[in-house]
Amino acid sequence: MKGDNVTIWNFFILEGFSRYPKLEIVLFVFSLVMYLITLMGNSTLILITITDSRLRTPMYLFLGNLSFMDICYTSASIPTLLVNLLSSQKTILSSGCAAQMYLSLAMGSTECVLLAVMAYDRYVAICNPLRYPVIMSRQVCVQMASVSWVTGCLTALLETSFALQVPLCGNLIDHFTCEILAVLKLACAGSLLMDMIMLVVSVLLLPIPMLLICISYGFILSTILRISSAEGRSKAFSTCGAHLTVVILYYGAALSMYLKPSSSDSQEIDKIISLLYGVLTPMLNPIIYSLRNKEVKDAVKKLLSKMPFSQTRENL
Repeated sequence: MKGDNVTIWNFFILEGFSRYPKLEIVLFVFSLVMYLITLMGNSTLILITITDSRLRTPMYLFLGNLSFMDICYTSASIPTLLVNLLSSQKTILSSGCAAQMYLSLAMGSTECVLLAVMAYDRYVAICNPLRYPVIMSRQVCVQMASVSWVTGCLTALLETSFALQVPLCGNLIDHFTCEILAVLKLACAGSLLMDMIMLVVSVLLLPIPMLLICISYGFILSTILRISSAEGRSKAFSTCGAHLTVVILYYGAALSMYLKPSSSDSQEIDKIISLLYGVLTPMLNPIIYSLRNKEVKDAVKKLLSKMPFSQTRENL
């Protein structure tokens, strides 16, 4: 549909991986398996943090939020990708594209802030353990989680609102999702205001949280090195090892996408990074937090023992 001088697109075409038709079935199977594991793993983590009284601590409150974000983030783009990988009509309505863009930005931005909050939680737990229950009270934790959500959702709303106002000279998106940078490549002309908004939000949600995480872990490392016993140091490291691994995975992928030089036009590499960022990281999060965590393992075993199939097997 055309306005006076601007074309208003009712739908967009997601090119995705259509240049590699033989690869699409492989990507479909890979994405489907990763998506199902993501849903199962993160849903299980949410369930045990709600039902198991031993996991009603600040760390697991934040972890439950992280799992919910991962489910929302992957569900915003992966189902569309799965459909398009098997379809010749790789289209999405403009309203669906806007919703997809907002949800992806909101969940990704919220997770940036939440990871910094979780780093502060580990700092208090290791560096100030006697005051930990007072500093990280239930009310404070809920407020910190809420701030993460509000910050992420508002910045995403700002970016999406301005991106939707940019005149576009095409409707073929060279991506498998309505990723904001891929959509803005269709702009008829550069927008200084949009560029400034993207820059400010990127700085607020990537380098600043990363700096806070580095400061927190600087204090944590200093405290751990002062612990005399090897067992004590090992226990302290294990309490923050999972979080640190998730931070490296998450920020490594995010920085490679959003803070790369503007001259870089390797769109195919961007798609691969986005796919890994969209399915692999959310899938690995519950696995990383469960591998060396006895509390989580015990909670999962307790949950599985209550399942009907488990009780049926015992009766047999």
